[in-house]
Amino acid sequence: MDRARLQYLLAREKQQAEHRGRRSKDAYARADHLFGRVPMTWMNKTAGAFPRYLATARGARVTDIDGQEYIDFCLGDTGAMAGHSPAAVAEAVQRRFADLGGATAMLPTEDAEWVGAELTRRFGLARWSFSLTATDANRWAIRLARAVTDRPKILVNSYSYHGSVDESLIVVGPDGRGVARPGNVGAPCDVTLTSRVAEFNDLEQLERELAHGDVAAVLMEPALTNIGIVLPEPGYLEGVRELTRRHGTLLINDETHTFSAGPGGCTAAWDLEPDLLTIGKAIGGGIPAGAYGLSAELADRLLARADLDLIDMGGVGGTLAGNALSVAATRATLEHVLTDEAFARMAKLSERFEAGVRAGIEAHALPWSVSRLGARTEYRFASPAPRTGTESAAAADPELEDFLHLYLANRGILLTPFHNMALMCPDTTDQDVDTHTGVFAEALAELTG
Repeated sequence: MDRARLQYLLAREKQQAEHRGRRSKDAYARADHLFGRVPMTWMNKTAGAFPRYLATARGARVTDIDGQEYIDFCLGDTGAMAGHSPAAVAEAVQRRFADLGGATAMLPTEDAEWVGAELTRRFGLARWSFSLTATDANRWAIRLARAVTDRPKILVNSYSYHGSVDESLIVVGPDGRGVARPGNVGAPCDVTLTSRVAEFNDLEQLERELAHGDVAAVLMEPALTNIGIVLPEPGYLEGVRELTRRHGTLLINDETHTFSAGPGGCTAAWDLEPDLLTIGKAIGGGIPAGAYGLSAELADRLLARADLDLIDMGGVGGTLAGNALSVAATRATLEHVLTDEAFARMAKLSERFEAGVRAGIEAHALPWSVSRLGARTEYRFASPAPRTGTESAAAADPELEDFLHLYLANRGILLTPFHNMALMCPDTTDQDVDTHTGVFAEALAELTG
């Protein structure tokens, strides 16, 4: 890679983005009352000097306040995998909030049982409870796992993603031991007091950590996602399940991002058998929603415990969790938008996207790789594809990533700003994918020419 050429091209794209985004730049400059000038500090994770400001969003398209329209392959980093404001969800929200009235009444609705039954059909877990985010679903699942096993620690994979859960912010250090993930903010204690860690695809390391006998649950993504897609090697997930059972440890599948694998995520696609499952983002069709499922046996064990306060202040639940509005949105999303048929179309589009990216990489003999997980495709600056989270983190190239993101955005295409991820929604078209293939090829030609 000619770094001088990369720097020249990146500077050119930054200048073009600034010219095209004058109103967004001005809005960002005026945001004096926002911490970091944005509603949430992660919005500063964007290629260029300022974020684009949203004006409208429908289906697979977003428009910024400068009037630029984009094909959106970011889709809210999975939060809008149903597409932006799908009609069925908009109608359900309108009916619940405006027509019937009431979003937060602390009363159940019949929609909740429908959603629970549908989640059981898709993922196999027998009992369900709701949250507003997957982060909260993970927190509560962890508490339940600790309570039922009477063990203190949680094991995660290095560089896996489970939101801002304290126990998950641990990685494998250079000496093979767990250390705090770099940049962790305000940790309540040394993370090794609450957590253990093993590399994804490393059963030997997992067995060594479980042998201590203090791990309540393994909390894992069936495939790593937020550090770039890292797929499981043959036999790995079966090995995880066998080891957790042998050591009396519960298994929690976090399907928040891996939901892209199909209507029942990786759990259904790969015939997995977790004890608990957490999910968020996409199931609400853009409305904040999350859920966690439990096996029937585990649910019965927990409900039989008279010493656990599962109703008031025991540490599980929130006033807005399971509210009528988010549950109505979730039902509409699962019933009418992210259907089995929709997932089949999205996966074919993702295959098309993968083929286009692979063709571009091979045409220029770049040492990169591309991986796909159902409706989700991602390319990495490494070949072969990384097999662990630590390897995937080491393959990052922020300068190169910024160039590609800006090049695409300046030509009307958005990828997820955290990595090179493209997601398909029910409204994505073949033409959208082919447009990316063409622009991506042009970017590589400029980069290598």
